[in-house]
Amino acid sequence: MAKSKTDAPQPDKTPRKAGRPTSAKSAGAKAKKNKGGKVEASPVDPVVEPSAEESVDHGVLGAEQAQMIETLSMNLAKAAMLAQSAIAEAALNQADRPAALSADPFNVAPAMTSVMTSLATRPEKLFQAQADLFNRYMGLWSSVATQADAPPAPADKRFKDPAWSENPMFDMMRRSYLLTSDWMNGLVAGVEGVDPAVKRRAQFFTRLLTDAFSPANFLASNPVALKALAETSGESLVKGMQNFAADLERGGGALRISQADYGKFTVGENVAAASGQVVWRDELFELIQYAPATETQHQIPLLIFPPWINKFYIMDLQPANSLIRWLSAQGFTVFVCSWVNPDRDKADFGFDDYLEKGIYRAVEKTLEQAGTKQLNAVGYCIGGTLLGAALAHMAAKGDTRIAAATFFAAQHDFAEAGDLLLFTDEHWIAEIERQMDAAGGVLPGAAMAETFNALRSNDLIWSFFVSNYLLGKDPPAFDLLFWNADQTRMPKALHLAYLRQMYVANALAQGQFEIGGVTADLSKVTIPLYFQASREDHIAPMNSVYRSARLFGGDVTYTLAGSGHIAGVINAPAANKYQHWTNAALPETLAEWQAGAVEHKGSWWPHWAAWLSERSGKAVPARDPAKGPLKPIEPAPGSYVKVKS
Repeated sequence: MAKSKTDAPQPDKTPRKAGRPTSAKSAGAKAKKNKGGKVEASPVDPVVEPSAEESVDHGVLGAEQAQMIETLSMNLAKAAMLAQSAIAEAALNQADRPAALSADPFNVAPAMTSVMTSLATRPEKLFQAQADLFNRYMGLWSSVATQADAPPAPADKRFKDPAWSENPMFDMMRRSYLLTSDWMNGLVAGVEGVDPAVKRRAQFFTRLLTDAFSPANFLASNPVALKALAETSGESLVKGMQNFAADLERGGGALRISQADYGKFTVGENVAAASGQVVWRDELFELIQYAPATETQHQIPLLIFPPWINKFYIMDLQPANSLIRWLSAQGFTVFVCSWVNPDRDKADFGFDDYLEKGIYRAVEKTLEQAGTKQLNAVGYCIGGTLLGAALAHMAAKGDTRIAAATFFAAQHDFAEAGDLLLFTDEHWIAEIERQMDAAGGVLPGAAMAETFNALRSNDLIWSFFVSNYLLGKDPPAFDLLFWNADQTRMPKALHLAYLRQMYVANALAQGQFEIGGVTADLSKVTIPLYFQASREDHIAPMNSVYRSARLFGGDVTYTLAGSGHIAGVINAPAANKYQHWTNAALPETLAEWQAGAVEHKGSWWPHWAAWLSERSGKAVPARDPAKGPLKPIEPAPGSYVKVKS
């Protein structure tokens, strides 16, 4: 529309309080151009100055804006100073520590060199990949230019906030990142002519790299963090840098990202609080007998060997999900071997020590306390690896004290042992040995935690990095993450033997593992066995557990649960979560087993309890831990589980 010769000025867009009268000027006074082209007010409609009330209002608003800017600036400066101070203090704390012998402890450089060399010798593959990347970006730019919707992509928790898709700039950033990272990971995955183990290492660290460079991990490219920064006038970043400084201090100069509000949980009070008594204690373990929850119990007691790599109370976090409480409620007499958190004096303890002073002594004391000649046993994760080797040793010696055994997420064949295989070449083991030597003969708990966190970096590292530092949030009060951070140390001799003989040599599956003076032969174990695996387990993959189950010589039941290494095992029936699959047969391959398996909703615990009940003898009066031959030492969960690393 063409303007008239005397267009009125645009309305004043300064915000006003509701209900306030508008001045003549703001309503649109008439104006005209003089001969010089300048606009003058019409003499018949003079410009009216703003009222005193309006002047005061504008002044207040300006002051508020100025105060907001000043507060934001001060908070940004404060956040920067906090970060600089924390980093400087961390550098001083680390200054007197010996440098790592290897600048590349995970031996990534040779793996990436092999991948790049393979690509260089196949230029057509590289050209195809480059053309593919170009075509992907052309498609992205085309959809952005035409404002077309992006094709549906798999759910990604990093970008769940609507700001990532509603704001065009952040939408473009998100989509281009996902496109590029997918291309990079696919390029490495498609490399040919490279040793599979080397290729897997290159794939793993390429994924770590692409995960680290997500735009969600940087303040300037994270719309959620920027929104929090603006809404709090920078206080979110100040709080984030306080969290950052606290985590640096907690790690003694190394960043140890908090995954939970550790102050909200106390072992023995609101976690690991099932009623029971420590009835035996020696240098390697405490034996806990839990109080009965029924008037009668099965005659044959149940002894659980948890992994010594973690503390046992993953099986007793809260009443609602406590496996220990649930087993007691099903009429089982439950004993748990609570391993000591080893210090330098245990540096030379190996598999023979954990067999004789651990498995055998715990079996002996459980039978003495229960007044029976046999018990049933459970081995969880690495505790199951040891239990399997012990069963082979018992078979060789004619020892029949264990009537039946169950394995939770346990491996005996390590040929397909999951992501941890990436960390078990001699180069990495030498780095682990260096760390143990520096710590006096034990692997610090934090070292193992870092390895497990790296296996799921988006969930266990970057999500907390963003929440704690960029958003300034407090870590959640989550019992599972509290337990996950409550790591244990490991003796040098035992841990090196475990890595070299299991992961590197696969000696137990090959019939070459010696323990207690005997070469363990799993095929000689003929007692009833129950194997539980989890479909999404990356520590003990379902196929690895299946291969392990087929090594034994007796009646073996294999059950597959939904979820992963922890949630797949700890899944109380009342939660009504996940599913499980059963199949009485044990064919040659897992694929065949799955083809004949039946899916059931909910927890696998009832299926196992039915199996266990059939092998646990008749009902007897419930056993009181305080009235057995072994005198109570202290209430559960005992002292060993409370020792911090």
